[in-house]
Amino acid sequence: MSEPWSCLPLPLAEDVAARWESIFPDGAPDWLLNDTRISVDVVAQAIARSLFLSQTLERHPEQVKVLTESRLLSEPTTPDYLQVRCNEYLVDVTDEAGLHSALRCFRREIQFRIIWRDLMRWAALPETIAATSAFAEVCIQAALDWLHGEACEQYGTPWGVDPVSGAEAPQSLIVIGMGKLGGRELNVSSDIDLIFAFPGKGETRGGRRSLDNQQFFIRLGQRLIQALDQITADGFVFRVDMRLRPYGQSGALALSFAALETYYQDQGRDWERYAMVKSRVVAGDLDAGQILMESLRPFVYRRYIDFSAFESLRTMKAMISREVRRQGLENNIKLGSGGIREIEFVVQAFQLIRGGRDRELQQRELLIILKEFEALELLPQHVISELREAYVFLRNLEHALQGMEDKQTQLLPEDDLSRARIALIMEFEDWPHCQQALTLHREKVATHFANIIATEEDEADAQSALDERWFELWLAEVDEASDTEWLAQHGYEDPIASLKAISSLRDSRTVETMQTQGRKRLNQFIPVLLEALTDVENPSETLSRVLQLVEAILRRTAYMVLLLENPGARTQLVKLCSESPLIARQLAETPLLLDELLNAESLYHPPARDELQDDLRQQMLRISYDDLESQMESLRHFKKAHSLRVAASELKGTLPLMKVSDYLTWIAEVVLDHVIDVAFANLASRHGYPGRADGANRDTDFAVIGYGKLGGIELGYTSDLDLVFVHNANPELVTDGDKPIDNAVFYTRLGQRIVHILNAQTPSGQLYDVDVRLRPSGNSGLLVSTLQAFEKYQRKDAWTWEHQALARARGLAGCRETLAGFEIIRHNILCLSRDKNKLRQDVVEMREKMRASLGTPESRREEIFHIKHDSGGIVDMEFMVQYLVLAWCEEHPELTQWSDNIRQMEELGRAGVLPVEDAEKLRTAYIALRSSIHRRALQNLNSQVAGDAFADERRYIRSAWQKIMIG
Repeated sequence: MSEPWSCLPLPLAEDVAARWESIFPDGAPDWLLNDTRISVDVVAQAIARSLFLSQTLERHPEQVKVLTESRLLSEPTTPDYLQVRCNEYLVDVTDEAGLHSALRCFRREIQFRIIWRDLMRWAALPETIAATSAFAEVCIQAALDWLHGEACEQYGTPWGVDPVSGAEAPQSLIVIGMGKLGGRELNVSSDIDLIFAFPGKGETRGGRRSLDNQQFFIRLGQRLIQALDQITADGFVFRVDMRLRPYGQSGALALSFAALETYYQDQGRDWERYAMVKSRVVAGDLDAGQILMESLRPFVYRRYIDFSAFESLRTMKAMISREVRRQGLENNIKLGSGGIREIEFVVQAFQLIRGGRDRELQQRELLIILKEFEALELLPQHVISELREAYVFLRNLEHALQGMEDKQTQLLPEDDLSRARIALIMEFEDWPHCQQALTLHREKVATHFANIIATEEDEADAQSALDERWFELWLAEVDEASDTEWLAQHGYEDPIASLKAISSLRDSRTVETMQTQGRKRLNQFIPVLLEALTDVENPSETLSRVLQLVEAILRRTAYMVLLLENPGARTQLVKLCSESPLIARQLAETPLLLDELLNAESLYHPPARDELQDDLRQQMLRISYDDLESQMESLRHFKKAHSLRVAASELKGTLPLMKVSDYLTWIAEVVLDHVIDVAFANLASRHGYPGRADGANRDTDFAVIGYGKLGGIELGYTSDLDLVFVHNANPELVTDGDKPIDNAVFYTRLGQRIVHILNAQTPSGQLYDVDVRLRPSGNSGLLVSTLQAFEKYQRKDAWTWEHQALARARGLAGCRETLAGFEIIRHNILCLSRDKNKLRQDVVEMREKMRASLGTPESRREEIFHIKHDSGGIVDMEFMVQYLVLAWCEEHPELTQWSDNIRQMEELGRAGVLPVEDAEKLRTAYIALRSSIHRRALQNLNSQVAGDAFADERRYIRSAWQKIMIG
């Protein structure tokens, strides 16, 4: 008699043979073989297909036995069955820990059933995704019911106006499922995207003390997330992602119906509209939830045919494509070209465009909507058929990838054993045949996506229009003298050096060892690049800069294709590299920034702060807060991409100096906001929320204060960040998690983690260089102070220069209450009564010390002028302004409202502290000197200029210093 694995392909047969005895030391048990559809050979097939199935059989045989006794594996998984099994698991639960354990054991059983039926192809795709979605709903509802009862015992029952009856009644949490959960299309190993809502305002009744409804539901939501998401000895139930809620991670965890409706009406973004297409109430008060969903329907579906949806989906697809290039996700069957996401985009584009008029399109399941496409004749029949077949194939492949190890992934495997498993699951003879079918489906999807949604590129055939002489030059088919003469004739200012650089690249070891396809692309690209360089004033110098980028992308030739196929992006590349070596270096360090060159309109019009925040939020939606490495890489790319836009705009003249600093400062603020969220979430998941005297968890109670250029809204391209951290919690209380720590320790670790995220060197470089020495007591002081300690230090121990620094300080990110508390302290400290003569003496002495250590040596002052530190430079003006603010705030408290030099100068003029004419002259001189520093930064130059530069400005600044500071 042959072994049960003998019919399996060789690598899988060997794998099953090696593991069979440890799984079944006494042979396959009778209880497993009681199912008429299961034989020993079938069991071997299942073990070959999934490590998860084999490990569960080995480690938890008793649970699998109970599973088969409750319902045979050959029978479908229905919602009614799931509900019955869940009730049986939870019947004896008496505490929250028991709830967690019961749900996780229930998950193991149902996951085994769903994955077995799917990978053995006993269940078609519709059953698998419906069963997985129903399983998630049953778990959410069961956990919510149990936790709601516990919360009501502790806090009382929340009451308010019932949206159905209009009368006062108890309220329940409404859980909205988004994405694949909302569409009843959940993967076999997926996270769940949720939004929490509640009907309206009110308070709890019948508890030990009343609680605001929102606070009740926030706490209930937190416990629900823990019940599902927290990893324990029994594993987890579902990873929960709440970032699709209004304002993302920084938004309240639960919002009232009115707040949700107002948000989507006033602030809802295009991508949020796209996300809401699949939204559905999955747990809680379903009747009330349906009223909420009806109120949000106008946000999702316009009454008119809305073709603007195409553009917003193109934007989203472009963002995903950038992520695919950045993370090398070409083998990702969801996000890569021709993947699941492109099919979803096609379908949901028509939903958004026509759903307001054709209500049959207001459904959620993709396969059902494709049927409606046929009835409405929205696409040709063969296109619909090919999209449907590709979707089913890709989703089955996705489940195969995930079911192998119960792991959330969409990446094709690299090892032979996993590929053999996938081929077996997908019913192919071997991996090459499976891959061939996959490629065919993806090519069809990519073609249809391009025809329906992708931007139509006005692509010129660059090679046909290009003089063959550029190809001959690159391939060294003509003698050097002729090549040098050709370059000179076409404007290359140093043709000999340029030809040498070209030859060096061509003969380099990296180029010589390139694969055929990559070398072909390089041979197409370089001649096009050389011709494009003839349009700039300094082709030779620009070539040397661009070749740094070329060397960086030799192994990633998709970027060459991007530049070949997009003449506009190519033009922007040579133009920006011609004007700024800083930009050229950034592009070489981070080639992904080339994506920014695709749209000249956005390149030269950087987004305002709110748009920046929304852009970052979209980019981070797909990255777990636990994946700190990916978070840090994405933040670095976000900063570089938007800094590039600012630099390009400054070079073109579309942004004046004041706006350049504004935009660079906004980028830093948005990044800091997100870094706080990530760092806080990481710590809170481990230790819980910091304790509060009132028992509430309203906010982080933590804030970041910016000093120096950041506080003064004057950031440059290479500026570091001067930061001070404060919090407004009781340091003696402890956090409320499983591993509690003192609040003081929690906030210290929070500050350390923030500095690490900003400071750390990753493959994409450093986010910002952070300096925290301006905190109370400097390096010897605590990294994070309470607001009370900060105020006490400023009143009793701070030096004059620290009050000068406070004049340039500003609350940037974090808890609004804590930021407001800081601003009150700053105002009060700046308005203290001061001896003007003593103050003037302190400021002058500090200025002399700085000039002596940082300024140009006296022996070289005729040759060099340091724009910042020399007499008549920027620091002189800053010290004058700081002195005047500190000296006159007591009499003119309005001087405290600004932290930047320009507005402080203007306010000093308005208050009469400075003659208006002098304030304007100082302002003009300040802008001139700062503009020079900005321009020089773009050229990679320092702040030292010729000794006779800015003669008029320096003369006036010195005279003002004499009059104000010396007398």
